[in-house]
Amino acid sequence: MTLSTPLLAAAPLVAGLVGPALIGATPAQQPADRPSVTSVERAATRAEVVEHVAARTPADQRRVLGYWTPQRMAGALPIDLLGIVMKDGGLLSGLSSKSGVGTAPEVAGGAAKIVTPELPGKAAVPGLGGAPLVHGLTGGAAGKHGLTGGAVPLHQSARPQATTSGSRWVTGGLVSKTTGRVFLTVGGVDFVCSAGTVKSANRDVVVTAGHCVKDGAGEWADNWTFVPGYQEGGGQPYGAYTARRMFVAGPWSRSGDDSYDVGMVALNTSRGKHVADVVGTQEIAFNGSRGGQAYGFGYPADPPYDGERLFYCAGRLRNDPYGQTRDQGLGCDMTAGSSGGPWLTRFDAATGKGIVTSVSSFKYSDDQGTMYGPYFGDSARALFTTAQNS
Repeated sequence: MTLSTPLLAAAPLVAGLVGPALIGATPAQQPADRPSVTSVERAATRAEVVEHVAARTPADQRRVLGYWTPQRMAGALPIDLLGIVMKDGGLLSGLSSKSGVGTAPEVAGGAAKIVTPELPGKAAVPGLGGAPLVHGLTGGAAGKHGLTGGAVPLHQSARPQATTSGSRWVTGGLVSKTTGRVFLTVGGVDFVCSAGTVKSANRDVVVTAGHCVKDGAGEWADNWTFVPGYQEGGGQPYGAYTARRMFVAGPWSRSGDDSYDVGMVALNTSRGKHVADVVGTQEIAFNGSRGGQAYGFGYPADPPYDGERLFYCAGRLRNDPYGQTRDQGLGCDMTAGSSGGPWLTRFDAATGKGIVTSVSSFKYSDDQGTMYGPYFGDSARALFTTAQNS
C-alpha cells in the first residue's frame, strides 16, 4: 500500500492543448508515458473490477435516506479522519501510526470524539526520502497537516481564476449541480466526501475517490448517499440519491494502491428520476495526454473550510515528484471533505462544463499545497464501463 492522503483538486486544459480521448472516440496517439502492457496478467489486474451491492430494495433506500437526519449530516467527519477510527486492517489504520496519529477517538452511536495526540516531526516513509504521504487530507482535527484556523484564505471572486489554490465557486453553471457532497458510514462512524455525475448509459453514475467507497483492503462504506448541488445548511435542491452498486479497482481493494484510488457508484433513482435527468452530467475520458490545465471541485470540510460551500482549485498538472504513483498533482489548499471531487479539463467557466479526467485523492505530508489525483487509464475505464451497464 502506498501511504497517502485522500484529497481533491484539478484544472482546465488551455486552448490548443491536446485533451483526453472521450468515450467512443479513437485517440490519434497514446501518450508516450502511458505504461505498456507486458503481459495479459498485468492487463487483467489493471482492469479488475470489485463490486459491492448497496441499497437495492425500496426498504434499503428508505433506511439509508432516513438515517441521514440533519444532525447526522452536520456531524459527519471529513474522510481524512478515517485512519484514527478504523480497526486494524483498514487502509488508514496502519498509516495513523506512521504519521504519528495513533490515538483513536471515542466512538459512540456513529459519532466520534477526536482525541488529538502529541505529534512528532514528519514521519519518514521508506522509499520517499522522508516525505510521507498522508491519506485523507488530514486537517485541523488530527493535525497531520498542521493546518490552523485562517491558514488558508477563503478567496471569493465573481470571475473564475485560471490559477487558484482554493476559491469559492460562485459562478454557477453545470458544475454547481453535477458536483455534490457524499455522506457515508464506515466502521460505525459518519463521514463526508465529494463526487460528481458523469455521462453514462444508465444515467446513474457518479465518480469519486476509491477511499470514499471502500477503505482499501478494509470494509465497504454503508449508508452511501450523494447530494448533488449541496447547499449551505444541508440544502438538497435536487434531492438525495442512495448508492445501488459500488465499484473499485482490484489493486485498490487489495492493497489501497493510490494509483487506483477511483470509485464509481451506480445510484438509485430519487422520486423516480435518474440523477442525470435532474442535474445533468459532465463528460468523462480516459487515457488522455498528461499535464495541461484542470479545475478541481469539492466541498472541503476541515478548517478553515466548513464543508458547506463548493470550492475549486485551478492550475497546471504535474507528475508525482516521488514517483510513488502515476497520479498528477495540482496546486491546491483544499482540505479533507473534498476527497473524490471531480477534476475537469477543457473546462468552460462560462457554462460550467468540462471533461472529468481525475478526482481528488491525496497529499504528501510535507507538501500541503499540492493535491494529487489518479490518472484515468484502462482501470478507470473498466470501472466506468461496468458501472454504466449495471
